[in-house]
Amino acid sequence: MKSNVTMKDVADKLGVSSVTVSKALNDKEGVSDSLKLKIKKVADEMGYRFNSAAKSIKDGLSYNIGVMIPQRFTGMNDSFYLQVYQQIAIHLDHYGYFGILNILSGEDEEHLNFPRVYSENKVDGIIILGQISKSYIETVQNMDLPKLFLDFYDEHAEIDSIVTDNFYGAYELTNYLIQCGHRDIAYVGNIYSTSSIQDRFLGYYKSLLEHGFALEDRLLLNDRDERGKYIDIELPEKMPTAFVCNCDQVAYNLCERLNDLGYRIPEDCSVVGFDNDVYATLTSPPLTTVDVDIEQMARSAVKSIMDKVSNPNRRNGRVLVQGKIIYRDSVRIIEDNQVTLSDTSQ
Repeated sequence: MKSNVTMKDVADKLGVSSVTVSKALNDKEGVSDSLKLKIKKVADEMGYRFNSAAKSIKDGLSYNIGVMIPQRFTGMNDSFYLQVYQQIAIHLDHYGYFGILNILSGEDEEHLNFPRVYSENKVDGIIILGQISKSYIETVQNMDLPKLFLDFYDEHAEIDSIVTDNFYGAYELTNYLIQCGHRDIAYVGNIYSTSSIQDRFLGYYKSLLEHGFALEDRLLLNDRDERGKYIDIELPEKMPTAFVCNCDQVAYNLCERLNDLGYRIPEDCSVVGFDNDVYATLTSPPLTTVDVDIEQMARSAVKSIMDKVSNPNRRNGRVLVQGKIIYRDSVRIIEDNQVTLSDTSQ
């Protein structure tokens, strides 16, 4: 591989002009999206790299995007957001950008401090990955640069967001449990904690409503305190036959608790999760869950923030990324109560 690949080398390879390559690599107008992708792919394969330092001086840009994650989502047992960040960094590289990871400490969030990457002008835009407090959202709104919420949204913020389709994923999971004959189904999650947990609860609740099942207080189980720290899940005196958990880590915690109390999964209790992360395969048996398309979420986030860097007035609103159910062995079919697919659609 040539050690110093130029735009002309890429242009010669594709049979286009150097101007076309320059426009494509810098996301300028005048080149179709399909040709841009082709040029970027070939440039990447040939080993072309932007001279970010020279471009920064010329264009007045840093060629960095900040990715800010609240500290409470970065513990030793939390892997989901770091996986998302990894994908963001990969896709930013296609645009000649670097992703700067910024951990928002609890103290900075509480005192509404701007992140250093912003206050020191180190980034051209910022992606906030993971739910921040209502008060800190106002701080983000006051940042004078392109910004984007990823994996959460807030109806009061004029900030675009990209989220997985939490509502429909939980709705489909609950439908599946009902199709398997379950009638007494609990939801595990603090519905006041994040927009994702709340939307997953609403999908679960819609499924119950459509099938004529009442939502009882005993079936809504809390999993964390107001600061997002996991707590012991209090189980109801009359145990449900199935649990819809707001994420796989919570489902794993619940399974450990149930096993300690002598319950068998799925013979005594069925458990489903959400995310399809490492915890989904650590349980025994592995969890039925919703697979979140991390790669697509990251790709959409990077495209959105890059559009905003080029055009700060660009608005995309709220973008939903579809997930899919991964069927494993944590759900029992209750023969006596089983209903058909046609029954559930009426």
